[in-house]
Amino acid sequence: MDYSFATKTKFTKSAIAVSSLVALALLVASAGSSTNSFAAQPKVDLGLASSFAVLAGSGITNTGPTTASGTAGADFGSSPTGSFTGDTDVTVTNGTKYTAVDAAVTAAKVDLTTAYNDAAGRTPATTVTADLGGQTLTTGVYNSASSLQVTGTLTLDAENDPDAVFIFQAGSTLTTASSATIALVNGADACNVFWQVGSSATFGTDTVFVGHVMALTSITANTRATFAGQLLASNGAVTLDTNTITNNLCIETATETEPETDSGGQLPNTDAFDWLTPLALGLAVITAVTAGYLIWRRRNQGRK
Repeated sequence: MDYSFATKTKFTKSAIAVSSLVALALLVASAGSSTNSFAAQPKVDLGLASSFAVLAGSGITNTGPTTASGTAGADFGSSPTGSFTGDTDVTVTNGTKYTAVDAAVTAAKVDLTTAYNDAAGRTPATTVTADLGGQTLTTGVYNSASSLQVTGTLTLDAENDPDAVFIFQAGSTLTTASSATIALVNGADACNVFWQVGSSATFGTDTVFVGHVMALTSITANTRATFAGQLLASNGAVTLDTNTITNNLCIETATETEPETDSGGQLPNTDAFDWLTPLALGLAVITAVTAGYLIWRRRNQGRK
């Protein structure tokens, strides 16, 4: 049965509208997915500084038996002042104790400066009160224009995301009270916690702390304070007293490993938007061109 010109025109206009709406809807959904992915905070890259349990600028002083280990490395070093007092009481596993200025330490200090500036510039940041004790925080960037303090327990909740990153920015000092604790829950990992400190950090007796501490000036760890992470001071000294430092690498997750391939050697499709969006756009273009041709053809036939 032959349709009239008006009927065919309505059909083609409807086809154009439907295909355009489908393409638009997929584009909006795909854009929303990309935006959420972009918003996630990446880790701060510590470069050559990542293998140091302790890194200082004006020397290291240790009192009492201190131990350091970890899969990321347990190096000790200071530059431009290379002094290391009390190094004989420091036991290192998977690391090197540099007791004088060394090229490896100097190079690590350069990367520490880059990492410090990266952490300091992260946005968007949530403003927090000076004392973080008693709070539970999820992944994100947290900023205090002045000081940060931990009294009691600060809980970091990864919400079952092993790649959740926590970045803390202190305009001035970072201090912890005696026996202060940072608790990691729901997959949170110390290797994804970063502290950027505008001046100096001081940790109270028996503190249990986690994260990479990057202080612009100095770091003081009082008796029996323990750390899962690093103590990195750009310009000042690091002072230790019977401490334990564990500097471990993050455990790789599925997103950080090489993608699997199917039997044909092609990467499996894990995101429908990777092919739905171009398909919808292609269909919209084909429909529009076809509709335009039919309208043009019908009009020309009508003139004959």
